[in-house]
Amino acid sequence: MLSRKAKSFIYVMLGPAMKVNGLVHRFFKHPDSSAVIRVHLGPGQKRYIPGWLNLDANMFTGKCDVWVDLRNTLPFRTGAVAAFYSHHMVEHLPDLEKHFKDVYRCLRPGGVYRVAGPNGDAAIRKFVEADAGWFPDWPDNRYSIGGRLENFIICRGEHRTILTESFLFELMSNAGFTDISKVLPMTETKHPDLFQDCLSFESEKDFETPRTLVLEAVKS
Repeated sequence: MLSRKAKSFIYVMLGPAMKVNGLVHRFFKHPDSSAVIRVHLGPGQKRYIPGWLNLDANMFTGKCDVWVDLRNTLPFRTGAVAAFYSHHMVEHLPDLEKHFKDVYRCLRPGGVYRVAGPNGDAAIRKFVEADAGWFPDWPDNRYSIGGRLENFIICRGEHRTILTESFLFELMSNAGFTDISKVLPMTETKHPDLFQDCLSFESEKDFETPRTLVLEAVKS
């Protein structure tokens, strides 16, 4: 994980260049409209998916196809994308309402967004149960149940919000999505033709209270 200092440097110093690069891709390098475009938002260092368009701000220690700041408008024309996938990315964004509306704009009718992030519902449940062992020792090794909850939800200030099923449902519904459903177990999908390539990243075995919350939603 890049330090906050390094990330701040990237966004402040290179933010304008990323914005220009996104505009260039949107208007001049856009794939053929007949292509099935699948977009992976935020692959980071370990989750690059071959055959997808992988978008990220980190092109230094990570790998991406399009170098953009995901806080900006996505570099796609309206109705051009068949599927979006993000795994532990949206909790880092400052404006989730804007994000889901922009994803909806970019999707074709019938297009699908599969989004995954830290499971706030499960974390609250395990906090109330005082089950400290459920929480991972990352990014810091906390020993109190409150510290372990803070560690999971806030992640050294990297996370901007808590993700729960009802909150994500509200955001997606307000953006226009329909057929919004929680995916459990998370290693499955209602749309294998689109997301089969993604499932290898979602190897969590705790189906009762998984640490990752996964939802899929369709643009009608």
